[in-house]
Amino acid sequence: MYSIQSTHEKLPGSLILLLAASAGFGVAALYYSQPMLGVLGPDIGASARSVGFVPTLTQLGYALGILLLAPLGDRFDRRRIILVKASVLVFALLGAAFSPSVAPLLAASLVIGLAATMAQDVVPAAATLAPEAHRGRIVGTVMTGLLLGILLSRVLAGFVAEHFGWRAMFVVAAVSIALIGAAAARGLPRLRPTTHLGYGALLGSLAGLWKRHGALRRATFAQALLSVGFSAFWSTLAVMLHGAPFHLGSAAAGAFGLAGAAGALAAPIAGRLADRRGPELVIRMGAALVAVSFAAMLFAPLFAAPAARLGLIVVAAIGFDFGLQAALIAHQTVVYGIDPGARSRLNAVFFTGVFVGMATGSALGALVLAQWGWSGVAAMASVSALGALAVRMWPAAKRSAVACGSAA
Repeated sequence: MYSIQSTHEKLPGSLILLLAASAGFGVAALYYSQPMLGVLGPDIGASARSVGFVPTLTQLGYALGILLLAPLGDRFDRRRIILVKASVLVFALLGAAFSPSVAPLLAASLVIGLAATMAQDVVPAAATLAPEAHRGRIVGTVMTGLLLGILLSRVLAGFVAEHFGWRAMFVVAAVSIALIGAAAARGLPRLRPTTHLGYGALLGSLAGLWKRHGALRRATFAQALLSVGFSAFWSTLAVMLHGAPFHLGSAAAGAFGLAGAAGALAAPIAGRLADRRGPELVIRMGAALVAVSFAAMLFAPLFAAPAARLGLIVVAAIGFDFGLQAALIAHQTVVYGIDPGARSRLNAVFFTGVFVGMATGSALGALVLAQWGWSGVAAMASVSALGALAVRMWPAAKRSAVACGSAA
């Protein structure tokens, strides 16, 4: 095992692959439950409303983990943090697999979200481990692994739940994290802390960053609003497809995860466009595309054939995922340009807001679906995206744009 401070040569491909896999499998734990809700609820005797809080608590746990745990990466060895979180995540996934009722499942979901923040430790670790000349390529590779984890998690969960049951999916997830943890224990080098600030001082600095930087607040609010609709869609999709007129199982809901390929495509396109025209244009275009895509879903009931309705929803899902990922990449450009010396903490603040938005979307999605049906969910998601667009177009943006160049 080698020390990162003495590492200047090219990282071995096996280490890069390990980092990418750790990020991908770690973040995937957040999304396994979503395509399984349609079969999970009836199996444990839970209502659609109560089971909708499974992804809500997972996302809320992730947001709390980013806020309360991610700053520790500057204070302690990230390798040790990753290993501890991987161990906790294994036990939480097994707890979900063997939950006899909805209450312990909800508790396990919260812990899954907290421990899945290992992905937020892996990406900064990759940036630290990477030599200066190869940092962009290595971090990009790790982020590709993270995106693939988001993309494939729903597909895999839907397939496994359809053929082997939802409990088997949680067991498979636990085994995958255990294997990643064992590989990380052998392959990850130790990373020395970069600060000696106490825990309270680390958290206190987050509040200071939030107060000082209007660009951070606007980016966080806008992306959180976009995340509301995104999470509302994914947390209610399985329940909607399970009912009339579709009567489709978990595999069909999971297959919608392939729409995430649009997000993977959006990342490099959005990055290049943000470099050439500025991130503000990319953010506004992304938010507008999200709003239009969700609004298009309101027309699905006009199609008599279920296949036509499903086709419209698929196309709209591709559209809003592309728009959301484009806005996310551009917002990260804004946030990371605010203060290069505080990027980890800025990232913690930003993604805390994002996942609070996702948790809110999951909760509202379950309530709106029960009260107004799928059209209500689509309308709520479209309105939240319009809210994000309004935040970005607010006149005060001009002052931030002058302060941060075109990055505000």
